[in-house]
Amino acid sequence: MRIVQWTAILLLFCLCDARLDFWNGKESTHNHNKVNDLNPNKFSPVIFIPGDGGSQVEAKLNKTSSLHYYCEKTADFFNIWLNPKLLVPLVIDCWIDNVKLTYDNKTRTTQNTPGVTIRIPGFGRSEVVEWLDPSITKSLAGAYFKDIANALVAKGYVRNVTLRGAPFDFRKAPNENQQWFVDLKQLVEDTYTQGGEQRITLLVHSMGGPMSLVFLQKQTKEWKDKYIAQVISLAGAWAGSAKAIKVFAIGDDLGSFALSGSVLRAEQITSPSLAWLMPSPHFWKSNEVLATTHTKQYTMSNLNEFFDDIGYPQGWDMRQDTLPFTDFTAPGVEVHCLYGEGMPTVERLNYKGDLKTTPTLVTGDGDGTVNARSLKSCERWSGTKAQRGKTIHSIELPGVDHMGILSDKRVVEYVLDLLVRNKTYDIEENERYDYRRQHQLHHNWLN
Repeated sequence: MRIVQWTAILLLFCLCDARLDFWNGKESTHNHNKVNDLNPNKFSPVIFIPGDGGSQVEAKLNKTSSLHYYCEKTADFFNIWLNPKLLVPLVIDCWIDNVKLTYDNKTRTTQNTPGVTIRIPGFGRSEVVEWLDPSITKSLAGAYFKDIANALVAKGYVRNVTLRGAPFDFRKAPNENQQWFVDLKQLVEDTYTQGGEQRITLLVHSMGGPMSLVFLQKQTKEWKDKYIAQVISLAGAWAGSAKAIKVFAIGDDLGSFALSGSVLRAEQITSPSLAWLMPSPHFWKSNEVLATTHTKQYTMSNLNEFFDDIGYPQGWDMRQDTLPFTDFTAPGVEVHCLYGEGMPTVERLNYKGDLKTTPTLVTGDGDGTVNARSLKSCERWSGTKAQRGKTIHSIELPGVDHMGILSDKRVVEYVLDLLVRNKTYDIEENERYDYRRQHQLHHNWLN
């Protein structure tokens, strides 16, 4: 369930070969001696937490064999995601073999293909989550948090000082990303110090929402009160998505006319994060149908049979491993949930024959990737004991899709209002703010 659309990837081939200074490891031109010089306006420093597919990935190869004669067996660290040269027919087989994971049901962990070393570069740096391909300069292709980052920098934020990034191995779920939670806590504390002891804003997208929730659930009340100002969630997949079922069943072609979902499925289904992002039992009823054939219905209560019948029982094992991280206890900090709605989003798979046939996708409301009930599930925290009276702002954006929310001008203005202009929002707890009805009342920032 990758977040990047293939139509955007194709644009990468038209890019020039220029490089930004930060990709060459050059230091910032800012030469301040005092921390407060870097944050004179006392802005809340921001840490971007990306979603599935939202981190750069590098690979090193030292393989004894390869799938095809044209697949490299040895290579020093190189960018493997997002790398358009590898995401093309034929060569995609090499990419899949290098990126896929193998599940061990004894250790309950995954491993890379033998001879492949994977690393996530740039922890702490904002640029690695602003752009997903380090070769990109001035194109929308491969852009991620770049529009929001550019807007904040224009108002006085400083990259890698008051604007940070927390990339992670999005193939894996929280149970195999435990070091990331340790590193994120240290990053929050370091950024708090170098940002003039201003509390931190976690700005998250998609899978970054539940990852931030797991992180905050691990922290004490005292720590959160000292270090965290708020969470701004864009298209948070808080309660998972039915699209994950679709990916396990038939894969996802990333919107490409050149690649097959059934081919990409060989890599996609090996990611424990996909199992983690399946519909949450807290928001899908046990008898709710997720897939149906001419002889059988698969519900939340018999998903183990679904994995057996598609020939991938490891998927159920990974699901069991990640269930402890579907706890929906409130984060205990102020949360701003912004999300799209009104976009056809997969709810169920209907097969006319058995699971070997191609299903019809039954759609419902959502942002095209995440179902509406998951996007707005943050509302459930309002008024709970664990939320400790911290406000929940739930704001829907009609017609905005899962990726489009990152560059939506209204979202950028909302972030600037909140962090830079010190505008407050008169939104009662648990109120879903509908732009169609109330945008004239909301600081005129839709204009």
